[in-house]
Parts: sequence; C-alpha cells; structure tokens
Amino acid sequence: MTATVRAGEAGPRIGAFFGFDGTLVRGRTTPGVRRDRTGNDDIGALRGRTMHAVTEAGEQQFVQRISGTMRPESRDLVRCHLSMGHTVVVASSATRAQIAPVARDLGVPHVVCTELEEEDGVLTGRSTTGVRCGTRKAEAVRAFARDHDVDLGRSYAYAGGPEDVAFLGSVGRPYALNPHPALRRAAGEFGWPELTLREPRSPNLRACLGTIGGLIGVNAGLATGFACGWLTGDHRLGVNVGVGLSADLGLALTGVTLNVTGEENLARARPAVFVANHQSTLDVLVLAALLRHDFTAVAKQEARLDPRMLVIEAVLDPVFIDRSDLNRAKASLDGAVRRLRDGVSILILPEGTRMPTPTLGRFKKGAFHIALQAQVPIVPIVLRNTGELAWRRSLFVNPGTVDVAVLDPSPTTGWAAEDLDSHIAEVRQRIADTLENWPGR
Repeated sequence: MTATVRAGEAGPRIGAFFGFDGTLVRGRTTPGVRRDRTGNDDIGALRGRTMHAVTEAGEQQFVQRISGTMRPESRDLVRCHLSMGHTVVVASSATRAQIAPVARDLGVPHVVCTELEEEDGVLTGRSTTGVRCGTRKAEAVRAFARDHDVDLGRSYAYAGGPEDVAFLGSVGRPYALNPHPALRRAAGEFGWPELTLREPRSPNLRACLGTIGGLIGVNAGLATGFACGWLTGDHRLGVNVGVGLSADLGLALTGVTLNVTGEENLARARPAVFVANHQSTLDVLVLAALLRHDFTAVAKQEARLDPRMLVIEAVLDPVFIDRSDLNRAKASLDGAVRRLRDGVSILILPEGTRMPTPTLGRFKKGAFHIALQAQVPIVPIVLRNTGELAWRRSLFVNPGTVDVAVLDPSPTTGWAAEDLDSHIAEVRQRIADTLENWPGR
C-alpha cells in the first residue's frame, strides 16, 4: 500500500483521511455517545468537567493505554502520506481531547472530530458540532475538503467501522482497514479494496514462558561472570563475561534476535558515550548485547528505587545523577568523566524515561556534557521496534527481531559549551532521520 501511495500523486490537494478507533488504534478507545430524550447529542460522562481536566485525562489515557494499541503499520501509512505532502486528517466521532495526543504523536496536523460545548468553562455534556459519526462524519470531511482545497475524488480514506460506509464513500480511493463484518460486506458490494494490518502484539503463553526463561538466563550468565571474576581475580573480566553472556542468554531464551546495521561502529571509537532512544524494558538487554564489555551506565537517581536496577547496579556500578541537587549532579558527572578517561565507555538514554511510542522525546544534556568534558565521541544507537515486542508497561517480552542501527561516531573535539544545544539537536535529528528512513529499507 505504501508503494502504491508513493507511486501516486503528491501535494496538498490530495487528502488522506484516517478513522481513529479500529483504524489508527486497535479496538474502541472512546466512550459511547448517544442521543438524549430531546434528540440532542449527549456526552453525559463529561458533563460538569472542565476542558482542562478532560484534556489532561486524554493525555494520561494516551500514555497509559492508547499508545500501546496503535497499529505499527498504520503509523507507516500515515508517515508515507505525510512524505508525499498530502493533507493528512484524523476524522472521528471521538473528541479532540481523545484524538489530539495520537495525532500529535503521528505528526498529523488536522483533526475532524466531535467538538464539546462549554458554558463558563464547564462542559455541558453536549456537542457544538453534533457527534461526527456516520453521515455527519462524511459531511464534516466534505466541508473540510472545501475549506482546504482538497480534491476528494483523488483522495484516500481508511476506516474499519460499520458506521464508516458514508465516510469512505466520500473519497475516490477508499480502503476498508481491518473491517468490521458489516463494512466488509459493504466494501465487497462497492468494490473497495480491503487492507489487513497487523495488530499490536499481546503476550501469549510463549511470551510468558520465554520471559521467565530469559530471567533465568540473565541470572545464570551473571553468576558465571561472577565466578569467572572470582577464579581469575580479575573483576573487570568477570563483569565483561557476565554482561555479554547474560544478554545473549536472555535474548535467546525470550526468542529475540537482533538485526544490526553499522555494527562496526560499536568498536570504532572506544571509550565513547553511547546514546540510544528508549521505549521498552527490553532496551537494556539489547544494548548490553551490543556493547558487551568495558562500559557502564548513567541513570537518574530515582531509578535506584526500581527493582530492575538492582542487578544492573550490582554488575555495572552505574553513575546515578541527582538532578535535585546541582552540586551532587556535577560531582556525579565528574565521576562519569573519570570512568571515560579510565577507558570505560558510558551508556546514557538521553530521553530520561521510556517513551510511550517510537516518537522521540526531548534529549537531556547530561550525555553531551560528559562527552564534551572527556573529549570522547558520541555514538548514537537507534532501536526501531523494541516497543512492539515489549511495550513500556508490559511485564513480558514477545519473541521477534529487533532492528538496530549503530550510527557513525560524532566527534566532540572542537565543541564549545555555548554550542551544546545545536550539537544535541544534530544528534537527535540523526536518530529521528534514521527512524524515518531505515537503512536499506
């Protein structure tokens, strides 16, 4: 489908209209909307709340639940239309508060949705636009097209609900996406193509058993490393053996393999500061398998409270940064610089926390300050799909292949502190560009 879009027309007069529930995300995420006794649209669950509270709840729901239901191939399809310069729109009966976080994450600039009515800053439980479902949704899309000079006859639409027949019939290139049986029948009658996209993965018995086996493998590898260090009297050798072996066993037993591009860059410049994007608990295991030896990590002080950090702390002796106290934070950074000068590389995840989707977060400065002070290169590592195998809130790892791209080192010689922001932006952009256009894709 993306090949078809790329081979077609470009430019903003071509629209790409995406449904929300069942299209961009799996299943239904929005509360039901009904008609009250007077025939008005009723969104009673929101009555009496402020718009600010509803918007905050939408952001929280996105992070905690909806982000894990977003279809990876829907993301690819949206990205493809954006790259062609099409006018991309999310069209749904859902409210703006529910749709906005997903649209922002996907980079979609336009939303056609059910708008809420306010009185004195408080929601009435009614809509100012009418609930944009069925024929109302189709009418709203046609109105949007008139206002934005979009040619619907040359435009695309994607939806999967039984109420989306009128919506899909509004454009010249409709696609029934993972359709409800009623929509599938209608698509057959009208001759509309059907797309079946893969769903976000849910843990099954294989994932549960594999995760347990992976934990056993990690501990067995670390125990072997401790034994090696004790027998040889070489603590660093023991750590290196333990880290590499535990990562290999953990990945093998969970059924995760690595597809690495640019592997030679892992050894081109060491010691170095390695930075990576962060979406999953699986990231740590993948990065350990890549770096393997003579490295430690830098983490925020609050991470010490995470039980998963106990093993990492015991093995790697990471540097913890206390961001609440400037003096202690500087002392910690100085400690990381000393490690680099002793030949030990540093791994830092500059987003500071796991992101709910593959979209990059803002980069913090710590990694770049450390590299500048130690005058060592920064090596970006790009992880493409760890979040698909182990979502950020999941306790289990699904088997599969993780795509990794290790980019060329960025030298820090000649950097000045006053230019640090531009260097951070440059490295972040390199990672973003790699996620957008994967090597060899």
